[in-house]
Amino acid sequence: QVQLVESGGGLVQAGDSLRLSCAASGRTLSTFRMGWFRQAPTKEREFVAAISRNGGTTSYADSVKGRFTISRDTAKNTMVLQMKNLKPEDTAVYYCAASPVGGISIMMTGYDYWGQGTQVTVSS
Repeated sequence: QVQLVESGGGLVQAGDSLRLSCAASGRTLSTFRMGWFRQAPTKEREFVAAISRNGGTTSYADSVKGRFTISRDTAKNTMVLQMKNLKPEDTAVYYCAASPVGGISIMMTGYDYWGQGTQVTVSS
């Protein structure tokens, strides 16, 4: 079992940056494939970014490519989503997810563990 806790959300203006973190307790995150998803009001949860166990493979949704960067901080047992040039349409609750398997997945069904989410609000 692993518990995931997201942090770093907040209210920012368009064009600003935010750094989200996903911390884990109970297990070492380097043994998990991991991802970020987000859910805006009245919309379904959608894929944002994913990273493989060793960090060597990443994938991004087209809407965030070039602006968001997913990475691991092995020493801190965390996963990070660096978000730059934020837009109002990035407003959502952001969730981190993990699964103890290899590769990456852009599907929600590819993950077994989920955090509670952190709110990101971008004003225009």
